[in-house]
Amino acid sequence: MGCKCSKLFVCFQGSEQGSAAPEVKGIEDEQKVELDGLPPFQEYTFDQLRKATSWFAVENIVSEHGEKAPNVVYKGKLENQVRIAVKRFNRSSWPDARQFIEESRAVGQLRNQRLANLIGCCCEGDERLLVAEYMPNDTLPKHLFHWDTQPMKWAMRLRVALYLAQALEYCTSKGHDLYHDLNAYRILFDGEGNPRLSSFGLMKNSKTGKSYSTNLAFAPPEYLRTGRVVPESVMFSFGTVLLDLVSGKKIPPSRALDLIRDKNVQMLTDSCLEGQFSEDDRTALLRLASRCLQYEPRERPNPKSLVAVLVPLQKDIEVPSHVLMGIHHGDSSLTLSALGEACSRKDLTAIHEVLEKLGYKDDEGAATELSFQMWTNQVQDTLNSKKKGDAAFRHKDFRAAIDCYTQFIEVGTMVSPTVYARRSLSHLMSNMLQEAFDDAMQAQVISPVWHIASYLQAVALFMMGRDNEAQVALEEGSVLESKRNAGA
Repeated sequence: MGCKCSKLFVCFQGSEQGSAAPEVKGIEDEQKVELDGLPPFQEYTFDQLRKATSWFAVENIVSEHGEKAPNVVYKGKLENQVRIAVKRFNRSSWPDARQFIEESRAVGQLRNQRLANLIGCCCEGDERLLVAEYMPNDTLPKHLFHWDTQPMKWAMRLRVALYLAQALEYCTSKGHDLYHDLNAYRILFDGEGNPRLSSFGLMKNSKTGKSYSTNLAFAPPEYLRTGRVVPESVMFSFGTVLLDLVSGKKIPPSRALDLIRDKNVQMLTDSCLEGQFSEDDRTALLRLASRCLQYEPRERPNPKSLVAVLVPLQKDIEVPSHVLMGIHHGDSSLTLSALGEACSRKDLTAIHEVLEKLGYKDDEGAATELSFQMWTNQVQDTLNSKKKGDAAFRHKDFRAAIDCYTQFIEVGTMVSPTVYARRSLSHLMSNMLQEAFDDAMQAQVISPVWHIASYLQAVALFMMGRDNEAQVALEEGSVLESKRNAGA
């Protein structure tokens, strides 16, 4: 359970041990941005918070274990319509009222866009409550472990890791280097889909500081020895969150380190991420996790070095978080291209014209591969299937196009996102909506930044009546198309 790993550290660390963290420009400047509309910290009355939460109604509970949690979190709304999250501690957590108010005020002075900031507290009689910004888009486990429509993308997982590291770096710079029980449930998503670290964890849950409530298999070794946490314990917990992000499931650190030591990293990788990351990226993230999970606290990195490693790994930085997350943003000001407009109208004829004009220009490397392999009879037959499919597609014989493209795909000699896109539209024309959506998703797996794939997903979702998801896919297509045009 202690998971000693010094040998692994040397093996995975290479020449990084002891090296200075590279300069990361822009991080401190970004953290100094004022948060518009955020009220200063204040003390609320118990009656104010009782009304805001509809008398602490069960339906307003948002904490992980509901009413069974030792300290329950509620969503609420103040009289000025500001939405809040209210954490109500059990009566034994904070016997010293003055200590509670002092700690609350200290945490309440922190203001950062990477935090779900603390905006108030309440201390009346035996009642101890904290008030923070409300984050409407659930916790990390909801999107990582229990997703409904799409798994979290690799680019978003990297963003979560970076934003969490930046939150910890900010807190450390302000003298708050302890975070109690850091885990995936402490990461929340705001209205823009950006991940934020709950400020509640900056407050210890008891006077003694013995406040680790997660499964002890995930607790830092020093906590198991002494029952207390130190600043380096936060880095250990950060390592467990990195494992969550890579694997898409909860894996005890000792088990993960065994898999890394045996070079069995495939077992650590979420199968939903296939084709989304490079081997170098995965290695870098697992190396960082290994450093965080060192048995000796002094061998773990600090928050600044976490940021330094994670900044260069970021992907799709121009794509908004709500698009990567598949969260409907409700932004009616989205400007669409002619193709985007056609997709929003479900104008299949116009989309057909675009795909016909586009041809196979977006099949990167496909032409070279085809010409190189044309000497085999099997590949020649495959190409004939594709040519017949193209002819049928051109003449709007979509059933025949589906059959021919299916023959091309099933041989498996060559991979073409355009073929999947054309078969997707052919399925739409034939009212085979799930098949159309599946083909559009496969086109995106092959070519992750291809706007056509996102647009076709949007059309299929619109036709299935899943408008919110369709709007997200439409926004993603628009962002990718704009990015593509800007780089042309």
